Amino acid sequence: MPFVKPNNKLKSGSYILPIIIVSQFACTSLWFAGNAVLDDLILSTGLGTEIIGYVLSSVQIGFILGTLVFAIFMIADRYSPSKVFMFSAFSAAICNMVLLFQDISNTTLFMARLGAGFFLSGIYPVGMKIAADYYEKGLGKALGYLVGALVLGTAFPHLLQGLKLSEDYTIVIKITTFLTILGGATIYFMIPDGPFRKPSKVLQLKAGIALFKIPAFKKAAIGYFGHMWELYAFWAFIPFAIKTYNSTHNNHLPFSLWTFSIIGLGGISCAIGGNFALRWGSRKIAVISLMLSGLLCVISPLFFLMPSYLFLLAFCLWGMFVVSDSPQFSTLVASAVPLELKGTALTLVNCIGFSISIISIQLLTYWMEVVDSSYIFTILGIGPILGIWAMRK
Repeated sequence: MPFVKPNNKLKSGSYILPIIIVSQFACTSLWFAGNAVLDDLILSTGLGTEIIGYVLSSVQIGFILGTLVFAIFMIADRYSPSKVFMFSAFSAAICNMVLLFQDISNTTLFMARLGAGFFLSGIYPVGMKIAADYYEKGLGKALGYLVGALVLGTAFPHLLQGLKLSEDYTIVIKITTFLTILGGATIYFMIPDGPFRKPSKVLQLKAGIALFKIPAFKKAAIGYFGHMWELYAFWAFIPFAIKTYNSTHNNHLPFSLWTFSIIGLGGISCAIGGNFALRWGSRKIAVISLMLSGLLCVISPLFFLMPSYLFLLAFCLWGMFVVSDSPQFSTLVASAVPLELKGTALTLVNCIGFSISIISIQLLTYWMEVVDSSYIFTILGIGPILGIWAMRK
């Protein structure tokens, strides 16, 4: 099916980035859809609290498997990224709709979320690849906005759930599914292959391993891995942190809305960081963000002793710094490799980074049984420390 011929403004690139941003937001809205409706899903299915592990980990595992497959077979570099994006979005939407079934087993639930995660690997890194094909210069700014859209997309289900638009939790699933289909179609029909795309014509199964022989790529990748050690574990445990604060202070902070706010502010900081990167460079923005989020990890026990407004302010600032380095690390990764391997490089570091996030999430789950609840985030400081060490000149 041929692309619709873009108009002159689209050819000039003035509408390219906004369209990619909106589509990225729409398609990543299903990432945390299962997490946002977890309590209602337990009541509806009658499966019990044992499904918590299925919902929290299955999307991450699926994303890891997907990025591994996409990286090994160089999918984003060998085929049209817009077509890959659309196919992945439609497939992820189908997997998301499985949560609407009344009679659902543990296995079906796990496979549905696993599938959603698998096809998200054709959305998030491929979206960055599309941006890299259009923005040879100013990529840090472009990816700042793009990752910001991802952050808002992942937080969006928490907003829907917090607003209580309906007594029926399935409204969250229906809206995120619709948005994903819309986002995939928009990319396909409105974003042709970029002018800086250089497709790989030959499958190089060892291309990923060879990338680590490039010093600049290796440094940026390790910095990104340190960032990922902290990011998703922090996001996953924000509701737990708010519930812990509520129980110790006899407070009633709405955790769904505040989870959205804390994660969503990271989308704004990504865009701000992208603009600063034009002046200071991606490396400096990445290192500063990593240092500040690492510091907040270390002093996080103090947050639980603060009044509620300072507690929320601290977590909002943390939500901003914990992710503002992500698009800049992706920029450094993409800039360090040949044009024909940008998609593979971005997908590979995503694969390894999300594998690391699984370990940190599981470690935090164990750590919360060992130490006082206010201390669980301190162990996340390991990632930023190692990331800063790797990024030293």
